[in-house]
Amino acid sequence: HDRTMQDIVYKLVPGLQEAEMKKQREFYHKLGMEVPGDIKGETCSTKQHLDSHRNGETKADENSNKETSEEKQEEDNDYHRSDEQVSICLECNSSKLRGLKRKWIRCSAQATVLHLKKFIAKKLNLSSFNELDILCNEEILGKDHTLKFVVVTRWRFKKAPLLLHYRPKMDLL
Repeated sequence: HDRTMQDIVYKLVPGLQEAEMKKQREFYHKLGMEVPGDIKGETCSTKQHLDSHRNGETKADENSNKETSEEKQEEDNDYHRSDEQVSICLECNSSKLRGLKRKWIRCSAQATVLHLKKFIAKKLNLSSFNELDILCNEEILGKDHTLKFVVVTRWRFKKAPLLLHYRPKMDLL
């Protein structure tokens, strides 16, 4: 599922997005199911509201204020799903720790190595995420590195998924 490509297609084909949302709403109503929130939130009036601002029209009414707050609420509930995504394989590099049940994850490219440490520590019931090192190409990654940075600098010309190893922290001093 490529969101960027989907956005480009929606911009190139007039009315496609509205037609797709309408079909999806009809589908859920036909089955008697509740329409998911992301489909409910898509309205033609939001697009018209944004287009009127682009054309220099500055008509402020109650509906535009409601739409703006709905857009903000929808953005707040996005949880970085619309960000660029990174596929990762997390493997254990030590006999002292067990492997994850599900070692394949997909998350935002804005996530940091610290987020991964916390995720792994939570899944393995470790007392602290500080007990872990995460490595890429046998090089320890800094906790503030984003996954995008790791992909660009450490995983340059290799294919997805990004292979990361974790192990207990080693004190060298």
